[in-house]
Amino acid sequence: MFETIKLHRVPETTTLHGALWPGRIMSAIVVIALMADSTIQLFVPAQIAGMLQETGFAMELTRIVGPIILFCAILYAIPATTVLGAILVTGFLGGAICAHVRIGELGSPPEIISLLLGAMTWGGLYLRDPRFRALLSLTR
Repeated sequence: MFETIKLHRVPETTTLHGALWPGRIMSAIVVIALMADSTIQLFVPAQIAGMLQETGFAMELTRIVGPIILFCAILYAIPATTVLGAILVTGFLGGAICAHVRIGELGSPPEIISLLLGAMTWGGLYLRDPRFRALLSLTR
């Protein structure tokens, strides 16, 4: 009458051979770049005053944007919250790209750096996390 339900365990995806360390390095570059940006925004905003003025952002926003960037970097660096961190980092970098497109700086160095950091955010996560790789399998 009652049938036993067997739960199938999802096989754990193994780490790609030789992909773990490149993934960690890519992720570390993203975290270091975001932490450097956050530090500049918090402690030396005068150094980026010209860029802020060009993009139309007020200097006072550095006190808000700096901690947000730092928070995103920390979330991305912690394994348990790395996907949430990657989503937030992507949103932040997308906003940076949008700000440069808005003022007509298509292909500017800050825009290209933001694009590369975004790609490295997800590429590093893909290479270092087998659970994410299984979720976003490029081959079926």
